[in-house]
Amino acid sequence: MSTDLTRRRTLQAAGAAALAAGLSSLTATAARADDTVDGDSPTPELVTYPIPSGVATQASFKVRVRTAPDGEWQTLSCYAPGVKEINPTTGSGKVWGSSMVYFDFCGSVEIEVTYLKGGTTKARVRPDSYGITPELGGDTVVFTLDEPKDVVVQINDEIFDCLHIITNRVEKHAPSADDPDVLYYGPGLHTVTGNILTVPSGKTVYLAGGAVLKAAINAIGIEKVTVKGHGVLLAPTSSVGGLHIENSQNCRVEDVIFLASGIGLGQAENVHVKKTRVFTWGQWGDGYPVYCSKNITFDGCFARTSDDCFSIYAHRGDFYGDTRNLTIKNCTLWADVAHPINVGTHGNSDNPEMIENLLIQNVDILDHREPQMNYQGCISLNAGDSNLIKNVRVEDVRVEDFRWGQLLCFRVMYNTKYNTSVGRGVEDVYIKNLTYTGTHANPSLFLGYDADHAINNVTFENLVVNGVVIADTMRKPTWYYTTDTVQWYANEHVTNMKFLTTAQAEAAGAS
Repeated sequence: MSTDLTRRRTLQAAGAAALAAGLSSLTATAARADDTVDGDSPTPELVTYPIPSGVATQASFKVRVRTAPDGEWQTLSCYAPGVKEINPTTGSGKVWGSSMVYFDFCGSVEIEVTYLKGGTTKARVRPDSYGITPELGGDTVVFTLDEPKDVVVQINDEIFDCLHIITNRVEKHAPSADDPDVLYYGPGLHTVTGNILTVPSGKTVYLAGGAVLKAAINAIGIEKVTVKGHGVLLAPTSSVGGLHIENSQNCRVEDVIFLASGIGLGQAENVHVKKTRVFTWGQWGDGYPVYCSKNITFDGCFARTSDDCFSIYAHRGDFYGDTRNLTIKNCTLWADVAHPINVGTHGNSDNPEMIENLLIQNVDILDHREPQMNYQGCISLNAGDSNLIKNVRVEDVRVEDFRWGQLLCFRVMYNTKYNTSVGRGVEDVYIKNLTYTGTHANPSLFLGYDADHAINNVTFENLVVNGVVIADTMRKPTWYYTTDTVQWYANEHVTNMKFLTTAQAEAAGAS
């Protein structure tokens, strides 16, 4: 690693030019002297970052951004993440080119996106829950963001050749490049010997905006490590990359964009992951795999992945122990292969483990595509390997019309490809304000294995499917199961399954 790492960016006031060595290509607009206008509104501010030479770019879009309503336009080059498609006939995978830009701002910004391939007839800015209706003129789309959000711009319903826009609030308190406890990477392309950066306890790895570090980061057997910044971690090879937090505790990960790999946790404790973004397109491209870890929070993350966005397991490989107290909140998920959220496949048949106390809250699921029935479900609770999945709460989750799969799949299973025993069960699941709008979902499945390996106590409150609240008291033939009204199936080893309206839940004190 270079000993003269690029110094921390220092920007002047309005229209600032970068002052420190290596920052001459960094652009900024607007005043930086204060954070507010008239004491209460954010000062309009915009910082963009060029893509370093040697990093792949994509040319499907011309993207410009400016502070609203009449700031100076800044043109952004597009990174080139791949996106994966599985051929259901052959099982082979194809990687398509896609686009990604990122920038920082305060106040409001206007974004102008021109589709250079032409023929634009419609445009969509996702997630739909943000309520962004773009203006379309010819091949150009214009819309405004009033605060940092991560969005996807789709032209003509194109799934792969779309634009991912990643935004952060302007950083005010970056660490110092001179701090001996900081491994500082400024704008530009960086490599390390052997492609692996090993981080000691107590250190911060900082990737400044405009930085691309081509490496894997190992935080193994350590404590109090932070990985942060508005830069990019790029996997150097298909087998080496990402951030590995293993047998470690009290770590934080913030804001970094991960290309071609994600963040893996194994026997980790007390880890907070905030506003990270993961793009994967290789085989087994899980975004956030978690094994045998406790007290973990993922907050505000974005994932577009070639396998599960989140995979929550117990034992596998060298990791042993329960997975407990895990939160996934304020996230946006797009699974080109497999599940947005998958829980329970791997565990320890010889010394059974638990996966318990999971909270999934305020999540937008944009897509799910999985031809294999064994691996469907936008949210999958599939207990295998003698795992017991217990105490799961899903709240305020919005699922858009995905391509191929099931909305939910809860199973106690013995998948002989991956398991050495049947799971012990799934218990105490509460699902509140789950909304699905679409027509492509296969029937959701709820399958206990037998009477001793069952699914017990699953409650839905205010389940809304295509605008209809699904409840046990809804109007239907008396001999119908509630699941029949949405073409779901629960077998005889599912007990105490309830569908409540919000009023019923509140009256019963269940909510």
